[in-house]
Amino acid sequence: MPILIALMFLLGTELNKNAFINVALHPKAVILGMTGQIIILPAFAFVIAWLLNMPSAYFMGLVLIACCPGGSSSNVFSMLAKGDVALSVTLTAISSIITLFTLPLIMELTSRFVAHNTEITIELPVARLLIQNIVLLFVPLLAGWLFRWKYPGPAVKTANALNKIAFPALMLLALLFFLQYTQEIIDNFALTGTACGMLIVASMLGSSILARIGRLTSAIRRTIVIEVGMQNAAQAIAIATSPFIFNSGEIAIPAIIYALLMNVILLLYILKFKQSK
Repeated sequence: MPILIALMFLLGTELNKNAFINVALHPKAVILGMTGQIIILPAFAFVIAWLLNMPSAYFMGLVLIACCPGGSSSNVFSMLAKGDVALSVTLTAISSIITLFTLPLIMELTSRFVAHNTEITIELPVARLLIQNIVLLFVPLLAGWLFRWKYPGPAVKTANALNKIAFPALMLLALLFFLQYTQEIIDNFALTGTACGMLIVASMLGSSILARIGRLTSAIRRTIVIEVGMQNAAQAIAIATSPFIFNSGEIAIPAIIYALLMNVILLLYILKFKQSK
């Protein structure tokens, strides 16, 4: 949870006037990006989990990672891909706020579906989930933004320092959970790895098609593809393992595998773009 709070504070410090101006300058890009993030990604996750007949915990875990907002590392990946970094920050911030409400709703519907189609019931305390999201996401995001507004110089230095440790911290978190559930991950990697890989590739293709339909520039298309493909795995892990929500390491496993695969797949995507230039 401290890693998640730090990542959200980092996102807040990156919110300047350019991030807000982007909403007015690129309303179509913002709308299409949010469509891919909030609607397409969870829908793909649900269908993939259903088609692969995933066990209840992994079904919930795959949909959970898809319901989370974009990861803060997407901003760095957008820069590497020569995308629109300011737009990436805007999309990450907006999705972080919107998913405060859409995540509990989608997960509630998913838990009912799982309970209806299996003998296993996974209880979802929606109110506690909403409160935890506000505490872990919105409050640090707001604190980071206020820090940037009041102390722009120190905020930029803080953001630069946090940016250097954000990716290693997320990988460390995934590694710790991998070590804790090594045998279970290995035993089920064929299924969960396939599901996560399919979800990442499908979401990237879907968002790319959506951006092309919207006739967006290539830089903005790349930004949306990266934004939709890169999820806030730290949030999914925090929700899955929270004693107030699911308290389940099994539900966190798809997020752990997703965190590892999304970086590999998106780095390959960036390398392919650079080689094609």
